[in-house]
Amino acid sequence: MARCSLRALGRSGNVIDPKLVIDGGKNQKTEPAFGADTLRLWVSTVDYTGDVRVGNNILKQVSDNYRKIRNTLRYIIGNLHDFSPTTDTVDYADLPELDRWMLGRLGEVQAEVKDAFETFQFYRASQAITAFCITDLSNFYLDVAKDRLYISAAGEARRRSCQTVLKVVLETLLSAIAPILPHMAEDAWQNLPWDAPSTSVFQAGWTDIDFAPRRAQEWEAVRAFRDDVNKCMDAARVDKLVGASLDARVVVHCSDPELKATLQGLKPDGSMLATSGTSVNGVDDIRFLLLSSEVTFVDSADDVAAACDAKHIIQAADTESGVVVGVAKADGDKCERCWFYSASVGTHDGLHNVCPRCAAAVKAGGGLPEPAATA
Repeated sequence: MARCSLRALGRSGNVIDPKLVIDGGKNQKTEPAFGADTLRLWVSTVDYTGDVRVGNNILKQVSDNYRKIRNTLRYIIGNLHDFSPTTDTVDYADLPELDRWMLGRLGEVQAEVKDAFETFQFYRASQAITAFCITDLSNFYLDVAKDRLYISAAGEARRRSCQTVLKVVLETLLSAIAPILPHMAEDAWQNLPWDAPSTSVFQAGWTDIDFAPRRAQEWEAVRAFRDDVNKCMDAARVDKLVGASLDARVVVHCSDPELKATLQGLKPDGSMLATSGTSVNGVDDIRFLLLSSEVTFVDSADDVAAACDAKHIIQAADTESGVVVGVAKADGDKCERCWFYSASVGTHDGLHNVCPRCAAAVKAGGGLPEPAATA
């Protein structure tokens, strides 16, 4: 497949030897070895109905995308090391809204990839897989999930619910990438942390899932709001007001009633303990979605200005979500285990430097789950 595609370029005088792309040249700095999977990934990105372009810069970009997909799979597998599908799977009805949204988003991506393969538009499949791994998983879901994957007690419900989603994501992604990245897919399949249903990923066949989109418009609004908060955080870091985002308190004024209702619906009470049936489930919590210790909603832009320095405020006209966002130093003391700031840090018998959430996890015998590789 790749050899024919590259040789076809010779008609216009633009020729690259497939073997050179796979193995590299004598000077590995100028002619690096990209490997067979990267070459196949490049072929899958080409819209063969138009001009075909290839060169070192294009191959380097494709190689970067290859590594991002690989690192995403590596991160997911690492965080499933203690997950048993038969005993630890959480029912869909018991999943937090964030997890249901992710499964719905996965269903959309799978449908797009399947249609692309069936209509021989491989570039659509490649684009959908790459965008999902980078934008939906690494930049959002997995970034937010680090808190519950690392901080929760090993068997805690909010951690198991995330692992349930990651297991479905992993198996669905492997079936989707197998036609394009066979070596990567097979390597991941051979390293599943549980007994695989087949010897090879190619014996497993296509993974069919049936998850409808879940509150997609609301979660897109939340993600746009999160991007605006991150911009404000970056400005605060430049001035050394905060280091990590958990050092911050976010102050928000939202004039859009629908967005305001969505965001405030994710704001819990003062507790950090997870209780079922509310946004305090430790997942659908605006603090954890923003990785900020505190989020305060105020009635006007003047109230934001009163709480935050003008240098650390982004006005509504400059935000994608249309909110006024300010960042200030978080109140309370820093939990030495999860790094969240809380006024209740140090109020637990024998646990003087942790918050209520971490105290519960430590008392449950968890300590800290073994960290996995960074996505």
